[in-house]
Amino acid sequence: MTVSNVILVHGAWADGSSWAKIIPLLVAKGMKVNAVQLPLTSFEADVAAVRRAIALAQGDVVLVGHSYAGAVIGEAGNDPKVTRLVYIDAFAPDAGESAGSLFAQFEAAPLNAEIRPDAEGFLSLTQKGVATLFAQDLDPVEQTLVHATQGPINAAALGGTLTQAAWRGRPTFYLIGDDDMAILRVDQERMAARMNAAIGHVASSHVPMLSHPAVVSDFILQAAA
Repeated sequence: MTVSNVILVHGAWADGSSWAKIIPLLVAKGMKVNAVQLPLTSFEADVAAVRRAIALAQGDVVLVGHSYAGAVIGEAGNDPKVTRLVYIDAFAPDAGESAGSLFAQFEAAPLNAEIRPDAEGFLSLTQKGVATLFAQDLDPVEQTLVHATQGPINAAALGGTLTQAAWRGRPTFYLIGDDDMAILRVDQERMAARMNAAIGHVASSHVPMLSHPAVVSDFILQAAA
């Protein structure tokens, strides 16, 4: 049975506009789409924002998470309305794990050197980091937009642990960015294999929804079908 509701959840250093190229493609295929705006102030607040969006959906939901949002959908996705999960270059923690605890186990990602904390513990990316390691396959104008609209994330949010991993009870799909410098391909492959996910690949940076929107849209539609 095809699921017609798609909820898109952005990751750290982003906002709902990161899905701007995906939304029209999904709507053109008859999907009802909502892009959540995460506060990025705490894991609990981010999960609550997604739960509110799920509550408003009429019918079953395909829940899509990018990057840090893989942890968020892993918790919020336990809602019975959520029948499919899609991870895009995303963290996929199990119960008792967090995005941060997984990251600590990974090979050192080159992007780490371009993360900057402020006095209140919110993390941002440098312009160099965006241009060379986060969104290196976008043109300079788009890279400038990504840097300017990034959502700083409270470092503590990365430590939010899952009580139950939604992927353990639902069909799960994982799109791997082969040229990702934020979460390396090898680590994405390990997470996807652990979930027994249906795996896709795209020759992309960490932001395939911006650099390869047709591939990402098609992958989401595959999950919905």
